[in-house]
Amino acid sequence: MARMGYDGVVLTAPHTEPYARFSNETAHWWIARALRGSLRAAGLTPAQIDGFAVSSFTLFPDTPVALTQHLGLSPRWLDTVPTGGASGVVALRRAARAVQAGDADIVACVGGDTNPIDGFRTLLSAFSRFALDASYPYGFGGPNANFALLMDAYLTEYGADRADFAHVAVAQRANALNNPHALMKKPLTVEQYLSARPIADPIALFDCVMPCAGAESFLVMREERARALGLPFARLRATIERHNAFAEDPVQLRGGWAVDVDDLWAQAAMGPSDMDLVQTYDDYPVISVLQFEDLGFCTKGEGPAFLRKHDLTITGDLPHNTSGGQLSAGQAGAAGGYIGLVEAIRQVTQTAGPTQVENARRALVSGFGMINFDRGVCSAACVIEAGA
Repeated sequence: MARMGYDGVVLTAPHTEPYARFSNETAHWWIARALRGSLRAAGLTPAQIDGFAVSSFTLFPDTPVALTQHLGLSPRWLDTVPTGGASGVVALRRAARAVQAGDADIVACVGGDTNPIDGFRTLLSAFSRFALDASYPYGFGGPNANFALLMDAYLTEYGADRADFAHVAVAQRANALNNPHALMKKPLTVEQYLSARPIADPIALFDCVMPCAGAESFLVMREERARALGLPFARLRATIERHNAFAEDPVQLRGGWAVDVDDLWAQAAMGPSDMDLVQTYDDYPVISVLQFEDLGFCTKGEGPAFLRKHDLTITGDLPHNTSGGQLSAGQAGAAGGYIGLVEAIRQVTQTAGPTQVENARRALVSGFGMINFDRGVCSAACVIEAGA
């Protein structure tokens, strides 16, 4: 069956609620702040939002249903999107179809989490049954050890080394220095990356994101509504989503993007070389490399060599994670699945301020989430383009 396009659906009013390393505020507070930011940018009131999609790890014991009461909303369409780093694109897919079908006129998509002191350890203690069964009984837990397994497998299979991943981390730090809200404020050199203290071999300090509190949001509506409100907007050209791809692989060296990459570019009627910037999910540099490979920028195993040939900074020939991404701006829980998409909307609408890529009109955004021992099970990607 031919896929229905997304004509008439646009993304607008991106907002980042500035991150904090630690916070005693609730996830509810962070999500509310981000939602208010998007509403103010659009000149809307809460009563005008009739669709609401939420991603959060720290709302417990509440859910997005309870958020409607906390925030005084009465949507006729509600969704919870628990897909971690893939959540932003997955929420966008759901929201776009709801708007097309007339189930909602304006959908607010929000990802946000809090991070009290010791909150990250508490969150990880019950992250998934896979973690409880496969990792913790052997004396370690959390994502560092899991991603060390993936990175080691990549290095072994393709003959790469840690210096190949430094290029990603160093470029993102340079981008973050242009972002006033990024938590990482000091320049990073290749030498500093390579000499950083080990965390979980072969992962070292600058391979890891910094958990923090924060929220990201944007609105999805019809183009005519955005024009009537006088809002800059991005058009949605293509999306893909895949879960539990390549389950037969002994360890993850490819993600679900590889299953649907041809569909993505066919929908968009363009290819990797047409992108003005790329926003990958970047909890660790190796995962960004996988996305460049699986999304058709280069063949499998050639990601490090491909990226070394390009300047990944804001002024370079392949701008990547222009806000600094999670590696240098911070990982605000489920908002990590939104940071790239929110930044991409700003970029193609020419509202990115100090991180703006000159003449940016087209962007690829890719998400990855829900690591379970030896793989992440959720993947998604979208292509967006500047409105006329």
